[in-house]
Amino acid sequence: MHSNNFLPLNIRRLQQRAYVETPDTIYWKRLAKPEQIKEHNAVDYLDFSSSDPDNFAVTSSVRVQIYNLVTKLVVKNLSRFQKSAYGAAFRQDGRLLAAGDEEGYVKLFDTTNRSILRLFKGHKAPVHRTFFTADKVHLTSFSDDKTVRLWDVANEKVVQTYEDYHTDYIRAGATHPQAGYMFVSGGYDGKINLYDTRQEMPVQHDLDHGAPVESLVFLPNGGVFVSAGGTQIRVWDMINGCRLLTMMSQHHKTVTCLSLGSDGRRLFSGGLDRHVKIYDVSTYKTVHTINYPNAVVSLAVAAGDQAVVAGMVDGLMVIRRMITENKPSNLRKIRAERERKQRQKKVDADPDPDVPDQPVDHVIKERTKGTGLKSYDVHLRRFNHKKALDDVLQAQKVEEKPELVVAVIIDLLRRRSLGKALIGRTEATLIQIIDFLCEYLSEIRFMRPLLNAASVVLNVFERKLVGCSPKLLKAMERLSVAVYEETLLTFELMHLKGSIDMLLGLSIKNVQPSRKPSVYMEGLPKVTRMQPSRAAQKYVVYVD
Repeated sequence: MHSNNFLPLNIRRLQQRAYVETPDTIYWKRLAKPEQIKEHNAVDYLDFSSSDPDNFAVTSSVRVQIYNLVTKLVVKNLSRFQKSAYGAAFRQDGRLLAAGDEEGYVKLFDTTNRSILRLFKGHKAPVHRTFFTADKVHLTSFSDDKTVRLWDVANEKVVQTYEDYHTDYIRAGATHPQAGYMFVSGGYDGKINLYDTRQEMPVQHDLDHGAPVESLVFLPNGGVFVSAGGTQIRVWDMINGCRLLTMMSQHHKTVTCLSLGSDGRRLFSGGLDRHVKIYDVSTYKTVHTINYPNAVVSLAVAAGDQAVVAGMVDGLMVIRRMITENKPSNLRKIRAERERKQRQKKVDADPDPDVPDQPVDHVIKERTKGTGLKSYDVHLRRFNHKKALDDVLQAQKVEEKPELVVAVIIDLLRRRSLGKALIGRTEATLIQIIDFLCEYLSEIRFMRPLLNAASVVLNVFERKLVGCSPKLLKAMERLSVAVYEETLLTFELMHLKGSIDMLLGLSIKNVQPSRKPSVYMEGLPKVTRMQPSRAAQKYVVYVD
């Protein structure tokens, strides 16, 4: 066989799973090029309206602005703040918006006419986060005065004040998506408190995140909530006594914000390391990463993943809209035209009179002599299978590049020559091969080929065990036990996966987002519009 016809051993198929293109990477790469909007100060908080998914609120400096996602223009400008505004969040129906400020007030706005409807007074320090409860009649506020307050929206009165539960600023909170009587708070003391207003002791659980808590979010079913602080993200199972489910440390700087996407099936986290990580909530593994030009301090995802908006520490706001499926023809036309021009350039640069002037799909370059074959490639080309296996089993190669050994084993399995390559070896080399199989058998990327290789080893030596030394017999026993345990573990994981898939399917099926019509139907009574309170009418912003 001529050397020019022999291709080098392909080891690229054994690269790590992180580099393999997955459905998630394909899906999130559909996010279009970033569009930027510059604010004067850091973007403190972002929130999309559920009633109008094209509108989102941006809290920055002394105002809250409602932008339109399509036009990138300001729809409403809520500037009734004497000092910095914080954490403007829409109510579930999108008709009201609540925000805290540096004065310690909580202000309730009507999104249709920009007027202040309620002015909640009571906090003695800045209020950084405000959220409506699931029943839409109460409002929670989280303040730097180390207290959490529950307000009655209609009466403009405080229902309950929770103090002495945190020893530092409270900068994070979240309300249960279905139960209006439950919510959580997170402080810079690293503590997370779960509140239940029905109980005599309101704090049901006191958890330790291990770092100042920056953000909290509930998953759609309400049985799990996620906390972010420091470089860690922790997932808590509220149904099982707030047990810690898992912990993720994918950021190398502080995680500042959390958000949900894909109808709650994906979790987003932004951090000061200028990255936004996307996790699959069924496995809590990272499925995609988005890079940004500066530290990310706020994040919001539109309904149906229509857009991902991130706010930077320098006031820059980056909008990435999802390319919809109704424009595939235009994309195909652009790509086809680009490929046609590239082929035409190649033909013009190197014309060949013997070849007809027609476009080609692929150009096959002739392989030149001396394409660097490695030593194991040379042995494989000469059918010296034992030498090829010995070459990659050197201690340094096994330690630095185990995928090289697996690639040679795969090639020998394909040639059906692995058994022949094992016969006639010394006891030391056989034990070395068995130890390699036992060590790397559990790695998911090597599991299938190494299980086949272990089966070949056991089949070759099962009839020759009488003449084997005690050391080789122990090595064979270790291999047999490793294969059995790996097979048993695979079956158990398959059963567990089936059970989890069934539970997740039932939970997702039962969670149906309630969408109320944006216009009044005929025959139904119109909802009376809330009128501003006296305190809200008397509130005046003084301009220097």
